[in-house]
Amino acid sequence: MTARPGSEDRPPLLLLPPSEGKEPGGRPPGRAGSFDGELGGARAAVVAELARVVAGAAPDRQAALLGVRGELLDRALASVSDLADGCAPVLPAWRRYTGVVWSALDPASLDVADRRRILVPSGLYGVTTALDPVADYRLKLSVALGGLGRLSAFWRPAVTAALVRRARGRTVIDLLPAEHAAAIDVEALGRAVPLVTVRFVSASGDRAVGHEAKAAKGRLARAVLEGGVEAAARFRWEGWRARRDAAGIVCTAPGR
Repeated sequence: MTARPGSEDRPPLLLLPPSEGKEPGGRPPGRAGSFDGELGGARAAVVAELARVVAGAAPDRQAALLGVRGELLDRALASVSDLADGCAPVLPAWRRYTGVVWSALDPASLDVADRRRILVPSGLYGVTTALDPVADYRLKLSVALGGLGRLSAFWRPAVTAALVRRARGRTVIDLLPAEHAAAIDVEALGRAVPLVTVRFVSASGDRAVGHEAKAAKGRLARAVLEGGVEAAARFRWEGWRARRDAAGIVCTAPGR
């Protein structure tokens, strides 16, 4: 997409998924997040419905809803209880998320301003920045949650509006998988701001998955934060190569 006047003058924003892996613990809640005013009511509705559904569910249903079993399920259920009571410990999102993408990004070495440019859709919060306080939760956007329905559809209007307001005058780089992109009206966001989608593909052109693809995504995200949109288009790392195409940017895995 052609940049609109002024959009190239401000550093781009980055849409990045959360991770399944999460650092436990944290500090008592208190500090407000970037989107609390816009999304606070919807977040409260999700927490209330999550607590209601979990309380009335059999263990197998709880495991399916939260996507974990065993000790991780016990941890997730404790988190739901704490969220419902308003006392769930929190960490900044950049410290909470510990998966491959985030490890490759290495957010601890980023400036505060760069962490603020990372926007993270999620089933519990709708969207946060990487600086915002996040609990130790388990809740995918693909889950259908009681009366709220599928969370991606529930969140889509509010998250899209919040992103349009936040991104005004900036380019947005989209590194989201399908589950998280479903929480955004991508066409509406693309009409409001320059939106560049990055796709990760195998050497044969199929969608790239697995540890290596996630690591490449984290490294490319770092390149965007340090060098802007053109750094994404020029990205090279361990055989991965990015280039522009008609749909945005495609990053191809090394051939075998």
